Amino acid sequence: MAERIRKIREKGTENLRLWVQIGFMAVTNGYLYGFLTGRIYTGPSKAVCLPGLNCYSCPGALGACPIGSLQAVLGSRKYRFSFYTVGLLLLFGSLFGRLICGWLCPFGLVQDVIYRIPFFRKRKNFPGHRGLIWLKYVILVLFVILLPLLAVDMVGQGRPWFCQYICPSGTLLAGIPLLAAQKSLRAAAGALFAWKLALLFGIIMLSLWVYRPFCKYLCPLGAVYGLFNPVALYRYRIDESKCVACGKCREACPADIPVWEQPGSRECIRCGKCISACPVGAIGTGRKKTE
Repeated sequence: MAERIRKIREKGTENLRLWVQIGFMAVTNGYLYGFLTGRIYTGPSKAVCLPGLNCYSCPGALGACPIGSLQAVLGSRKYRFSFYTVGLLLLFGSLFGRLICGWLCPFGLVQDVIYRIPFFRKRKNFPGHRGLIWLKYVILVLFVILLPLLAVDMVGQGRPWFCQYICPSGTLLAGIPLLAAQKSLRAAAGALFAWKLALLFGIIMLSLWVYRPFCKYLCPLGAVYGLFNPVALYRYRIDESKCVACGKCREACPADIPVWEQPGSRECIRCGKCISACPVGAIGTGRKKTE
């Protein structure tokens, strides 16, 4: 009976998270007229950075992506630092850590839905997972920060390298809808868009097999928020007086994290599965561990 109750509770948490993700995506990317006409919304809310990987060029987006906004400033001839964007990243990270990845990111929702499709034998991580997780930090430093700053044209203008060459969220939520709505853009699409489309297709196929491969190995925004996981206002704690180290939390965790040992892991997206799976209620949330 206890096992049945635990599974029902775990399923309830997962369904709640899914509906929060869907609701947040609908609210922040709800400019229906943009999708119908292929015109990007340019109203006042577009100056507001949303917490997740939310492409500015998505025709339905009502806000901006923090990674795209940061690159726009770093690559600018006039500016070299965005206090606004960096400040928001620090605020979001210090409050929530990677809870944003698990509950609010549109492309995280896409991967979650794809993983639910009963195709392929599912696994949590790629072989070599411990080394591969550092790739997103390489992408953060190289493609988000250094290349926009240093690889500039004759007039000193840099490019948004991550958005232009890697970001699958931009391809799915912006590139494909815009090309579908505007014939002139389809005629202009070339090798770069073909590369982005192939990359998106690869990530979608991998998402059928491995849980959230883009979030785990490639996302620079996840890398930023992950650094805050151990110190964020909302973080997991272990009541050591209750914990029996049974490993149920690790079994439930889609990232295969031994939560009883690493409640502040940088790879945790705060999905809540471990809390629901714990048979003794030893995992909680808060600023301090239970004394």
